[in-house]
Amino acid sequence: DEDVPVYSTTITGATADPVKDYLKQIGKVALLNAAEEVELAMRIEAGLFAEDKLANTPGISRELERELRWVARDGQRAKSHLLGANLRLVVSLAKRYTGRGMQFLDLIQEGNLGLIRAVEKFDYTKGFKFSTYATWWIRQAITRAMADQARTIRIPVHMVEVINKLARVQRQMLQDLGREPTPEELSRELDMTPEKVIEVQKYGREPISLHTPLGEDGDSEFGDLIEDTEAVVPADAVGFTMLQKQLESLLDSLSEREAGVIRMR
Repeated sequence: DEDVPVYSTTITGATADPVKDYLKQIGKVALLNAAEEVELAMRIEAGLFAEDKLANTPGISRELERELRWVARDGQRAKSHLLGANLRLVVSLAKRYTGRGMQFLDLIQEGNLGLIRAVEKFDYTKGFKFSTYATWWIRQAITRAMADQARTIRIPVHMVEVINKLARVQRQMLQDLGREPTPEELSRELDMTPEKVIEVQKYGREPISLHTPLGEDGDSEFGDLIEDTEAVVPADAVGFTMLQKQLESLLDSLSEREAGVIRMR
């Protein structure tokens, strides 16, 4: 099968709407089924093996060198194909992080870096779908970029190493299980309580903008779900208005002097 043309994972150009142009470009690449993902992953693995042989095997014959270079180039073509077929996944995930301080284009760029990492680390022998595995890497790349840009909650220094260790174990278990591990599963690997795992995860989690859109239509915001403790309850507001009217009616029945004394109180 012929591979798709190489599509850039960076967004460039001076067009009026670079996002629209980019989405149009990546939309031309057909999505992959599980068998196609495995076939591409096998070619990528063979290409990496060939590159290693070329770099670390002195004195190989010219014929073998020519064959290895062909396999290495084929691995790069397969890598580009797997990347191109999953760029829409990055856009889909990047949309969920808009409104948190980074431009949409920047979110896509960072997510693409995570996708590249996922392609390099994907183990097709586990039998899991690539998109499931790649989603974790894409999200991690985006949230890490957001943290680097502007962290509003400072993490204690002693927690950084624990957070990094948790992230490493979480990545490995994601590869082994084909899904996100539960706090209980992580706690057994890290020799800490599930409650401690959740606490560490909270430290590494980024704050969410109150203006983050919710739902498919984005017609409501995260802030709509947060109680405003300073807001006046409608029933209280009505009661207060009625009380004011009753007081004004009572004051009107008093003399000007008596009403003045009460108002001063």
